[in-house]
Amino acid sequence: MPLTTASLLTLLGAFVTTTLGHGYVTGYVADGVQEPGFLLQYYYDKKNGMSVPPLAAWYAENLDSGFVSPSAYQTPDINCHKNSAPGSLTTTVKAGSKVTFQWGTAAGGAWPHPYGPIIDYMAACDGDCGQADKTKLRWVKTQASGIEGGQWASAKLIAENNTWTTTIPASIAPGNYVLRHEIIALHGGATIDGAQNYPQCFNIAVEGSGTAKPEGTLGTALYKDTDPGIHFSPYGTITEYPMPGPELFSG
Repeated sequence: MPLTTASLLTLLGAFVTTTLGHGYVTGYVADGVQEPGFLLQYYYDKKNGMSVPPLAAWYAENLDSGFVSPSAYQTPDINCHKNSAPGSLTTTVKAGSKVTFQWGTAAGGAWPHPYGPIIDYMAACDGDCGQADKTKLRWVKTQASGIEGGQWASAKLIAENNTWTTTIPASIAPGNYVLRHEIIALHGGATIDGAQNYPQCFNIAVEGSGTAKPEGTLGTALYKDTDPGIHFSPYGTITEYPMPGPELFSG
């Protein structure tokens, strides 16, 4: 049966939604200073032999602005996204200061998914984070927001012009860390392997007088596809959301 014009438009819309409807951090503000994220164009520039600016943001091959699925939770991709590699620079931040992440999509649009938590982690580096081995990083959960007053954290991000602000713990010891910022989109979470993780990583050097050095969790041990906060339907009346991942650092 030949496709009608309407059918073709429907298929095209589905394709665009699939390939361009996700997102990534296009930039961030640390201690009031604007910093660039890893843009998808840099991947293609690198493949075509063009120069790519040095960044504190990590390289990743989320070419369709895509996600890490629960079936990949026990692979290195869950750390900092697909085939990620450390940035060569480091952004300096003060303990107790704020970092604001700015999200966008490959099509230049807004973050599209209003259902799901936002979680931030830090992992101490043994020396320069530009040489970090992602499979050995141990992640400490420093902030986690699920649903409050009927509004998901992801919906709040959208309402705040596609931005999210996290605070570097005031008690954390100075040193080099990888900051991991993550949205978990749950619009498909009612089915196993339906959640979508969007981890984004950045090298930071924390300044301050803190002494806390909490033990973290390896990336491949952060989540399971059967966790109550991963295999979770975000629709209907929700009175409680079981936050996935390790315990929150309270320092």
